[in-house]
Order: sequence, then C-alpha cells, then structure tokens
Amino acid sequence: MLAPKSQWIIRRTIPFSIIWVLTGALFYVVESAVGGNATSQAEAGIHIDFKILLFSMLAMMLAGFLVGLLEVFIVSKLFQEKKFLVRFLLKLVTYLLILSVIIFITYPIAASIDLETSIRSKAVWDKYFLFLSSPAHFSTMFQLLFTIGLCLFYDEISSSIGHGVLAKFFTGKYHSPIEEERIFMFADMKSSTTIAEKLGHIRYFKMLKSYYDIFSDAILKNHGEIYQYVGDEIVITWPLKEGIRSQQCLQCFFDMKKSLQNKNAWFINEFGITPSFKAALHHGKVTTGEIGKIKKDIIFTGDTLNATARIQSLCNTYQTDLLVSEILLKKLNLSSNYLVADLGKTALRGKSQEVKLYSISEKK
Repeated sequence: MLAPKSQWIIRRTIPFSIIWVLTGALFYVVESAVGGNATSQAEAGIHIDFKILLFSMLAMMLAGFLVGLLEVFIVSKLFQEKKFLVRFLLKLVTYLLILSVIIFITYPIAASIDLETSIRSKAVWDKYFLFLSSPAHFSTMFQLLFTIGLCLFYDEISSSIGHGVLAKFFTGKYHSPIEEERIFMFADMKSSTTIAEKLGHIRYFKMLKSYYDIFSDAILKNHGEIYQYVGDEIVITWPLKEGIRSQQCLQCFFDMKKSLQNKNAWFINEFGITPSFKAALHHGKVTTGEIGKIKKDIIFTGDTLNATARIQSLCNTYQTDLLVSEILLKKLNLSSNYLVADLGKTALRGKSQEVKLYSISEKK
C-alpha cells in the first residue's frame, strides 16, 4: 500500500491528467467538426487514425501527469512568494517552454509511426519542420496554452479551498447535509499574543505561515484533513474509522510536535523564538454540508466542535500539551508506546454534563 503522502501526490496530479485528456479530446472534436482538422493534418502531413489518436491521448495523459508532478515538487515552490497574476504567468511560460521540448521529442515519434519508418528518416524530419510552420503547430500551442492555464487555475482554486474539499463539491457528497461521526483536533499555539507583540504583525504572519507549513507532512502521513485555520489555531479532522486506525489522530499530534522541534534552531535563527502548541482530541456526531451563496464552503456543525474547543482551553489548567476525552480514548486501543494519566471528570464551560479527560504522552 502506498504511503499517505504518495497517495496525496497522486490525488493532486491525477486531475491534471484528466484535464489534459478531456481538453485534447474536446479540441479534436471541435477541429473535426469545423473541418479544420483535416486541413491541418494535410499541411502537417499526418493522418489521424485510431492508432495515432490513442498515442495522442496517452501522450496527453502523461504530459498532464508530468505537469502535475512538476507543479507539486518544483514549479509551485519556485514562484510561491509571487502575487497570483505574476505567479500564474511565470508558471504558464515555464510549462510552455518545457512542453515545447516535449513536442520536439514526441512529434517525430508520431510521424515515424504514421509513415512506418525510422525516426531518423529524412521524411520524418521534413514532416516535423513542415509542422512547425503549419496552422497545426499554432493550433497545438493554443491548445497547450489553454490546457495549462486551465490546470493552473484549477490548482490555485483547489489549493485555496483544499484539494479534498473541491473534490467533494464536484461529487456533491455534502450537497444535502448528512450526519457523521468525526474526530477533531484543536491545536493552538502557546503564548501567541506575546510572540505577536514581540515580532510585530508582518513578521508574526510570516512565522505563522512557516509554523503551519511544518505540520503538513505529519497531517498527510496520518490522513488528517485540515478543516480550518483560526488565527494561531488549526483544526484537523478525521472520519472516526480513519482517525482511530493505528491511532492516527493521536500519532498526528506527536508527529506534528516532532516536526516543530526539529525546526527549533531555524525558528530561533529567523524569528528569535521557538513556537510550541497544545491540543485537544475529541469525537462525536456532527452535521456536514455545503453552505453559503456568495462564498460556498463545507462546514461541520454540532456540539462536538464546541466541546473540543473547550477541552483544549483546559490544557493550561492541567499543565499538559494534550488532552483526550474518555469517549475517544475508549476507541483508540492504545499501544504500549503511550503513557496515559487520568485527570478525572470536569465540567466544560456552558455544559451541564461532566467530561472525563486524560493527558497522553509518548514513552521516552
């Protein structure tokens, strides 16, 4: 089974392949319908048949997947500090250059298949140079421009609202509200007010951005879903079965903590501080559904979120970094790697029923 991060990368890149194949098919149908395809093919010297079409669709799929991988690992990082429009245009130019090189490689292959001759044949390269000066070439570049732009626009939207959230909008999973069992983690930065006063608003925001970025691998590794950022607090959620599998919701906290500790020296060098956080884990029923007219979102409602937030506010009272409710602890079937301290029952603010809480730490 693939690692969670690998699964995330595949889920992130597959839409690129889908967009490439669909736009390629769309342009082919349109060109065929208006008769431009036949003219372009005649001038370029290639006659599209099933074999060529299949090769083209495969090439489109692979090109889309390549663009997706480049976006995830390289290109998005190169321009992440740029403003949206500048970032969008720089990416567009970068991909056009890369794909122009790919065309230089793949077109002669397609021509050699069509002519049933060696790729080194003079006839193949005559066709290629004819293609470069033909309307088919300009049509291809326009298609690339349109397809890459569509991919980048999709990815920007998906990144803004969450890749998983966009997929749920498309599938209509939460178009009608449903009730489900979910685990929530509310993780809040310690002494955030003091840190903000020390750094000032701009440097504090930059620090906060780095702070959240560091958590990414731990959250992906443990199949968490980021529900929302609320200032210096991050809310992570799991469907109940997913969260209790291998104690993923609990392990996520400790993986986040280790990731942050590993960057202590960097934070001291950059900001003169070492951020830390405290968190609460709880589970229960919530209602999940789409909401909003001007701006749509998928939200969770229910007492479970309020209870988790109030449990998290008790971390300072109990002088612990992690509080877990009894109702969740019973589901976790903890391994011997953890130390559990019974803190007894407490009444949550605004609640009449007491909740039993536990502090959990890893064994050294």
